[in-house]
Amino acid sequence: MKLIIAIIQPHRLEDVKKALYAADVNLITVSEVLGHGREKSVDEFYRGSKESGNLLRKIRLEIAVNDNFVEPTVKAIVRGGKTGKVGDGKIFVMSLERCVRIRTGEEGHDAIG
Repeated sequence: MKLIIAIIQPHRLEDVKKALYAADVNLITVSEVLGHGREKSVDEFYRGSKESGNLLRKIRLEIAVNDNFVEPTVKAIVRGGKTGKVGDGKIFVMSLERCVRIRTGEEGHDAIG
């Protein structure tokens, strides 16, 4: 079992979701987050003055998958999220020690679904 965390551009969310659904990955958690990578910041104008913002709006996806779904999930996120420009995001794949479905008490691979 793995936990995949992806940070993507907000405007790429719909494309990433379509790619995930096409790969038969349907269980995702989506959060709006703030941060920056190499793009560091964007300049904004506020009341006529130029200000450098230090955090950018991003989308964080969290997806728990069984081992056989890791590569299809990663490929789907890349396919849906890639623009080829700085700031497209990152994908982190981590071992998932335990998963419990609250409703049934199922654990492990069965709980992920």
